[in-house]
Amino acid sequence: MSDDVRMTAWVRGRVQGVGFRWFTRANALEIGGLVGFALNLDDGRVQVVAEGPSDNCHRLLDWLRTGDTPGRVDGVTEIWGTPRGGYESFAIR
Repeated sequence: MSDDVRMTAWVRGRVQGVGFRWFTRANALEIGGLVGFALNLDDGRVQVVAEGPSDNCHRLLDWLRTGDTPGRVDGVTEIWGTPRGGYESFAIR
């Protein structure tokens, strides 16, 4: 059992208007144990915040980077921290 973490990722590329947030949420729910959100940013990136077991957050991050996503991912930048809580599920914002 891994400790809970907070992973915030910024995904660059053609990731808006292609169902990217919906697929990110579906993938987070499939992995399980994750709460947080996926949000379109004004600069064209998608911000993904996931809180849950470290292994599960790493699985979501790996998926974001594999290219097995809608649209086209040019790069992913992430930071790690401690969970802040306050999320009931994984949402699209």
